Amino acid sequence: MKEAKLWTRNFRLVILASAIGTVGAIAGGFALAFLVFDETGSTLASALIVAIQLLPHLLLPVLIAPFMDRLPRKSFLVAGDIANAVLLAGMGLWLLFFNFSYLGYLAVSLLLACIGAVDELAFTSIYPELIPEGAEQKGYAVSSMLYPVLKVIMTPLAAVLLDTLGVAWILIAQSGLSFAAAITESFIHLDETERQHRTPYSLQAWAGDIREAVQYLKEERGLRSVYEYMAVTNGVASGFSPILVAFFRTFPGFTAAMYSAFSVVEFAGRTIGSVLQYRIKIPDKKKYGLVLFVYQVYESMDMCLLWLPYPLMLVNRGICGFLGSNSAILRSAAVQRYIPEKLRSRINAFDDVLITAGASVFSLMMGFLGEILDYRWCVTIGGAIAMLASWLLIWGRRKDVRRVYETGDDEMTQ
Repeated sequence: MKEAKLWTRNFRLVILASAIGTVGAIAGGFALAFLVFDETGSTLASALIVAIQLLPHLLLPVLIAPFMDRLPRKSFLVAGDIANAVLLAGMGLWLLFFNFSYLGYLAVSLLLACIGAVDELAFTSIYPELIPEGAEQKGYAVSSMLYPVLKVIMTPLAAVLLDTLGVAWILIAQSGLSFAAAITESFIHLDETERQHRTPYSLQAWAGDIREAVQYLKEERGLRSVYEYMAVTNGVASGFSPILVAFFRTFPGFTAAMYSAFSVVEFAGRTIGSVLQYRIKIPDKKKYGLVLFVYQVYESMDMCLLWLPYPLMLVNRGICGFLGSNSAILRSAAVQRYIPEKLRSRINAFDDVLITAGASVFSLMMGFLGEILDYRWCVTIGGAIAMLASWLLIWGRRKDVRRVYETGDDEMTQ
């Protein structure tokens, strides 16, 4: 069996562009999180920004995806980064010369979220095409490794930049990085002539494309089960954040600094997991069993998290970061390989909508539980819900789900 070469010219370019954009996004996101609260003094104002940023993910990907499956996807990726650069530069220049406007920032946040939803869908859909056949696991290990490594490096640097340069100059720098990412992406060479439709695209044809994707998901019970499970678990994880903040703020003996250490150890665990996935090839026939095992262990550790002494909490998060990275890489590689290329944007769009809806519903549910129950029980209940979902959706439909994970690249590399 000959191992496929991963680091082709196209793959190097997409990873470089992703790294450039991620550096800017981490620094800019850090600065903007402080900007809103510093200017308004309101946690509700900050929460409203988060809610506004979720809205485009509930609808826009499904509306855009049929076009993305018919037109060159690279153009969406490049155009998204250029539009992002223009808006960020405009926001930075405004803050330099004018007073902060909350309503203006709300509008720009909505526009940035719209661009982000399209750009994210384009990246998710084009990335599998830039990974050589047989190197999917390694390819997704690299992309999974990128964010936690850059997050650990950039977060303290962003804090220094915020104190020395201010929000405006950070946004202008982020704009430059976004433009640099677009230039890098423009050098990617991808044959997309089959998607360069020159015939008029009618509303009827668009609706037909949506129906085709819906019909595919109806028939693919295993893929649908994976998406439904991820909607539940990602939703529960989103709901954990405010609960954990409240716990560390109010429970005797705990501090906000202790909570921040959670991110560090979890990112460290994710990085180690990604390196392992890059170095060790998991046989296709073992992938389903491995992810099922990971889901059981992960949800069990969530259930007991806040009942542990603090040192064991850190160990818990480190292990969960490691396990989560492993399962996410295997899932992403398997799912993107399984989806037919001509449907990839549309199916990824439905996944995005489902996960965003899950995050919205479970965040509200966990917030409600936090008002009436001990925070520790909230996290335990959330973990139990995710555990139940893994039994019903991943184990209960194991024949269908196994086919998604074990449609293998073992054969591709022979």
